[in-house]
Parts: sequence; C-alpha cells; structure tokens
Amino acid sequence: MFIQDLKIGWYLATRQLRRTNPWTTVLIVFVMVLTFLNLTVVSGILVGLIEGSVQQNKDKYTGDVIISTLDQKNYIENSPYVISVIKNNPDILNSSVRYVTGGSIEANYKLKTSDKDKIEGASAFIAGVNPEDEQSVTGIYSSVVEGNFLVEGDYDQVVVGSDLLKKYSRYEVPGFEAIDADIGSRVRLRIGDVSREVVVKGIIKSKVDEIGRRVFLPENQLRAMLGRDDYGINEVAIKVKPGVNAAHVRDSLIASELNHYAKVQTFEDAMPKFLEQMILTFALLGNIISLIGLVVASITVFIVIFINAITRKKFIGILKAIGIRGRAIEWSYIFQSFFYAVAGSMIGLAVLYGLAQPIVAAHPINFPFSDGIIVAPLGESFFKVLLLIIATVLAGYIPARMIVRRNTLDSVLGR
Repeated sequence: MFIQDLKIGWYLATRQLRRTNPWTTVLIVFVMVLTFLNLTVVSGILVGLIEGSVQQNKDKYTGDVIISTLDQKNYIENSPYVISVIKNNPDILNSSVRYVTGGSIEANYKLKTSDKDKIEGASAFIAGVNPEDEQSVTGIYSSVVEGNFLVEGDYDQVVVGSDLLKKYSRYEVPGFEAIDADIGSRVRLRIGDVSREVVVKGIIKSKVDEIGRRVFLPENQLRAMLGRDDYGINEVAIKVKPGVNAAHVRDSLIASELNHYAKVQTFEDAMPKFLEQMILTFALLGNIISLIGLVVASITVFIVIFINAITRKKFIGILKAIGIRGRAIEWSYIFQSFFYAVAGSMIGLAVLYGLAQPIVAAHPINFPFSDGIIVAPLGESFFKVLLLIIATVLAGYIPARMIVRRNTLDSVLGR
C-alpha cells in the first residue's frame, strides 16, 4: 500500500507541476535559490571577512611557517644554526630572514629652530630584509602602492608602511602617530640613541598591521645601526613546497631542536587568538541570519501550498471519493515541495561555486581591515541543502495534511 501511495503521489505531483502556472513555479524556485544563498553566502561572507585577514597575514607576513624570537629574548640565539637547518630542509621552498627592532621614524626635523619645536615622529618597527628573499616568500612587491620596493644594493633608502603616513593612515584617533612624508622625502630613523637619515623609496600598503607599521631597509644597514655582528635574527618567514603540510615542516624543525632558540609556529599557530574568537562569533551571527531566512522561506512555501490546496480542495475531495487514499495526496504535495527545494538548491550551488565564490576570490570585498572572501566548504553547503529540503518538505506537508483530513463530502461540495 505504501509503494502504491508513493506511485500515485508521484503521478499527481508531476501532473500538477506540469499544469501549474510556470511563473508560479519560477517564483517559488527563485525564493528557494535566494534562501539557499542566504544560508551559505551571508555566513560565508561574515566568516570570510576574518578569514581574509588570516589569509593576508599568511601571504604577506608569516608565510606558511614563522620562526620568531622567544618571549624572554631580544633575538634568536644560535641564528646561524637555525638558518642552516631551514636551508637544508627539503620541504622548504623559500625563506626570508628578518632583523626587526622597535624604533621611530621622524619627518620635518630640519624645520626645528629651537628646543621647544616638536619633531613630527611615529613609533615603528624597523625591519631589515633581503629584498629578493622577502619577495620569494611574501610577494611583497605587489603591496607597494607608490614608488618601488628595495633592491640589492640600495643605500640609505627605505620603504614605509602606509599606516605610518598621514595621507594613508586608516586611523584618526588621538594619540595615533603618523608623519607627513612622501616618495623622495628625507626622514630620520631612530633606534635608541642611534639615528640615520634615509630617503623614502616606496610606500607599502597592507591591511596586516605588522606590515602597515613597519619601515623596511636592507638588512646590512639595520645590522650596522644596531651594531649587531652576531647575526642574531628576529624572524624567519618560510614558504613550504606545494603539497607539503605546514604542520609537518613545523614538527620537523622542532625535531631539529629549533624550539630551544625560537618559537616555531605555522601561520595558524601564530594567528592572534582574538581572530579565532571573531571567526566563531561571525559564524554564529551568520547562522542566526541564515536561520531567519530559512524560516521565512518555509513560511512562503507553507502559504503557497496552503493556498494551492485550498483552491483545489474540491478536486482533493473528488480524488478521495473515487478511492485515492489521503496519504497518496499528501505525498503529491511532499514531492512538489521536494522539487522546489532541490531545484532551488541546485541552482544555488551553481551560482555559489560557479559565479559568486570565484568572482569574490578574484576580486575580494574591500573591507576596511581585510579583503573579504566567501568561505563555503562543500560539506557545509550540502548540509544546508539538506536543512532547506527538510524545512521545505515539512512546510509543504503540513498544509496538505490539513486539507486532506477534512471531511470528503464537505470538500466535494466546497464547504
């Protein structure tokens, strides 16, 4: 009997779908498409807003693995050994050694005529790098918005992070320091009691705070300013070979006892903890918004099926009068709802993975503090398809059952 009810229900459903106004079908499927996209894209953008920051932090700053100074140290001890282990690791593609120290950058200091005049200055991280190595790991040249990045042989030239310059600074709050300088400007770097006059060769703009507040100069010049002849480095950004797991490289470096001299972390390990909390928070917000959309879509389907069933109650009564079981009629409406949900979800999947995600990946959404992407894992998307189907089928079944359970004679007579 159950199989017979399914067959009859399927026949009634296909017959009704063929006879339904095509614009009504298109409208319901369109609602399902929008609901699916609301389930996936809204939460995907909210999570992608933070994931964009994480990805930028990896691409432009840490690389796949970052080796940095221990908390209680000023630099990485036994640096030659550390560099040797990195260079000889077969899973590492490129690495960039950095010397980093705190300091300040000053502008318009030549305009000072008395001790009462205040010099325009900003606190900064001074980073000494090998330009070619840095490019091979972070592609830093692409972040230069004015001028050029450093090249081998540059002398007394620097590249300044945009957050240190008034014309680019993203922050307009009291106490936040920035200087008035541009390409070709002479500025002064100050590290403790040591100062050096340099020329701004380029301006680098990044939504990674560690980059936006840095001043880059050739490593040999920074070492000279620091008086550091022990090759005590502060950071090493590492890019692993394609297909190699970053955690595997981290573990192999730790096995070589590099953790005795430095912190060895994957880009995920080095991610600020507040970003992890923000990802969870934004995912929760996205799920709440998606749930509201799911409820709205379910109500829409409920109303459509209910009106459809009400207008066809006389027909339903006749079907029952000639011996068609109520279960078969209910199955017909369940199949219709299932069709709407599946059609909308399939179109939604095509729009999401064929258009929205690739387009946003190629042209990220320009949020103030990150380049947002759409995070939509395939497994999660199929789970949301299942949720949409279940909600839609229930929304179609309930009104159908309400009408089918009415007295047959009343239905036939239209009462």
